[in-house]
Amino acid sequence: MKIAVIGAGNGGQAISGYLSMIGYETSLYDIDETRISHLKAKGGIVLEGRLHGFGKVSIITTDLSEAVIGAEIIIITTVANAHSNVAKSIAPYLEDNQIVILSPGRTCGALVFKQTLRNCGFNKRIYLAEAQTLVYACRIVEDGCVNIIGIKDEVLLSALPASDTDHVLKIITPMYPCFKKTDSVLRTSLENIGAMFHPCVLLFNAATIERNEVFWFYRDMTEQVAAFIEKFDAERLAVGKAYGINLLGVRDWIKFAYNDTEGETLCERMRNNPAYHDIKSPSTIFTRQLMEDIPTGVLPIMELGKAAGVKTPLLESMVNICEALLNIDLRCNGRSLSNLGLAGLNKDEIINYIVNE
Repeated sequence: MKIAVIGAGNGGQAISGYLSMIGYETSLYDIDETRISHLKAKGGIVLEGRLHGFGKVSIITTDLSEAVIGAEIIIITTVANAHSNVAKSIAPYLEDNQIVILSPGRTCGALVFKQTLRNCGFNKRIYLAEAQTLVYACRIVEDGCVNIIGIKDEVLLSALPASDTDHVLKIITPMYPCFKKTDSVLRTSLENIGAMFHPCVLLFNAATIERNEVFWFYRDMTEQVAAFIEKFDAERLAVGKAYGINLLGVRDWIKFAYNDTEGETLCERMRNNPAYHDIKSPSTIFTRQLMEDIPTGVLPIMELGKAAGVKTPLLESMVNICEALLNIDLRCNGRSLSNLGLAGLNKDEIINYIVNE
């Protein structure tokens, strides 16, 4: 079986290294010629930390067609902001019956991908799915070497439409048994926990980051910030309830994803989670924790809330404040209902579209 991994960042190198190490024919694509050149020179990926070994990657390339043609599974690990561009670029090379998994989809990644393919006139039969989060907590030590800090015990996965989920899981679980079936991409999308954690932690530490003072992103959590995160998250839970989904709150999700995490409060669990222990703060506020998590996480949750008549004042405030802080319009290319192909649909029509079409 050939598996293509699109995106050679932290997740892409970790996944391609692991799949190659356990014996799959794997191709790894990235647009960055310098990065691909470094990886080609090494011939594969060294994994250290929670996984140990070397995965010899069969194809390392900047040629998208070379990576995806003939692949049974295509795993897309790029930043969520790139999902639409990836869909446009990959559309000419996709083949009937290929499985495409966004890992992760963030919020509504599969919807963005499907809508973009439609706009391109794409009409082949593929299986499109999204994972709720990345399997690994990992960081590149250098290109060709990835530190696997943690491995999630359970990761929700759903296809679009939901009726395709069983087929996708049948193919992917032999290599990743942590993937668990859930009812629809509404759940994987609304279970975007990163969109709850990342902007809050970064915003309340913005001045520290701008002073170039390094801190531990999760381990230095405080009780008051953790309490705010739970209030922020309550709005996500309310949106889920409006769509008939009982979502996991942030405190419970940590134990779901990382079973060995100790502590009762959210603050304790964030401080004690071994997978979070060595993750440092970013070096700039212009980072994916805002630039990605706001337009592809917070914004679409807020938009789904509007369609269901749910007020989300804290989510909306986060978008407004971060736009002012960064002096960037995070809405223009963000995941609005229009960009998701859901403009003009009410709550029931959105559910029907996601589950059945």
